Amino acid sequence: MAEKLHFSLVSPERELFSGLVDQVDAPGAEGDFGVLANHAPFMTALKEGQLRVHNNGQVRVFDVRGGFADVTAEGLTVLAEYAVEAA
Repeated sequence: MAEKLHFSLVSPERELFSGLVDQVDAPGAEGDFGVLANHAPFMTALKEGQLRVHNNGQVRVFDVRGGFADVTAEGLTVLAEYAVEAA
């Protein structure tokens, strides 16, 4: 079984997602990027776009605008200026 990534998505209003996932693809200010478990640490600003959360063959999509993504040994945290789950 593949390792899971701990992912948390937080907007100013509330935490929209927190849990273990397979992969997260996000719209970085310097280009889109994907994060898997054990990714090298980095921090980047986000641009407007879609953040995709992949887990067990399912994909959840969130529309985000601005904010930051922080990858650490503990996982990925996204602090978005605006975020909502796409319909």
